[in-house]
Amino acid sequence: MKAIPYILIVALILIGCETSLFNRRDDLIKTMAKNTSITSTDISHQIFTKSSFDCTDYDGSYNSNVKDLKNSKDFSGNLTVIADKTACSLTSNNIPNHDFNDETAHFATNVAERHKSFSIPRHPQLAARNSGLTHHAWDAVLLNGVVVDLLSAGCYKPNSWRADSEGNIQAGCSEDDNWLLVPLETTHKFGADQHNAHVQPDGSYHYHGNPKAMFDNSPSGKGSPVIGFAADGFPIYGEYILDSNTGQFRKVLSGYALKKGSRGTKSDSNPGGTYTGLYEQDWEWTGSGDLDECNGMSRDGQYGYYVTSSYPYILACHKGIPDPSFSKRRN
Repeated sequence: MKAIPYILIVALILIGCETSLFNRRDDLIKTMAKNTSITSTDISHQIFTKSSFDCTDYDGSYNSNVKDLKNSKDFSGNLTVIADKTACSLTSNNIPNHDFNDETAHFATNVAERHKSFSIPRHPQLAARNSGLTHHAWDAVLLNGVVVDLLSAGCYKPNSWRADSEGNIQAGCSEDDNWLLVPLETTHKFGADQHNAHVQPDGSYHYHGNPKAMFDNSPSGKGSPVIGFAADGFPIYGEYILDSNTGQFRKVLSGYALKKGSRGTKSDSNPGGTYTGLYEQDWEWTGSGDLDECNGMSRDGQYGYYVTSSYPYILACHKGIPDPSFSKRRN
């Protein structure tokens, strides 16, 4: 009998493992779909109210019926949260629970259903050091099933053929490039709609800031509800907190502020001019607000991130360890 080449054996093993993984994932998706058909709750245009930081309290299946306003196209959203002892599995088709693509939007591509599946640890821990945001992973997922992706791929590159009159390009940059654009600080806001969201080339709708449809301006209890979970498992709250000094609700304040002075002399590697907030490097954490350098804080012993009216809008880094399931290669 002829010996089977070693490379072929390894290839067969890998194919077998990959097939097994896909089978298990397919089985999970089928189970979730079955659960959705049995216990689905309609969250169309609903304001969220729960404040629990434990993802198991959101266990269940949810659906929504919304519209792409510009294209007059109906969409159905679905979301399933399944909890166990250590984590919650969240699966959705990434369609929000609110209408989108209003007259203020200029999406480069149309919204499409995109399967997303994440694992959220029930008991996240603060890490020894913060993790920076990256283009290679989603930053968070909200409880309507839609992802958060805060960093833009635009930056100052005046020598590019795609550069605008200010020397900026809207795509093609990495998080390591200097003078990375802040989408919501640009005049066109990268074509975002009224919910501060726009679309990836593959059709993935995603937020760059306040979704403006998941919490309202009339908070109760200790403030705005939980509207999602960051990739490290810590909850994301809305914009309002109960001020212990005044007993009144108010918007939480970011600890970031514009740098003072000038960026320096304009050149091929420096946009020059005063700091306006247009670039990530225009901002610095001063500790002057309520929140830490990641845009979060601990209240009643629980750490969480908060939506803010100004930079960084939701979070600037992760205080815990992001789960690998948030990798864009998997979603």
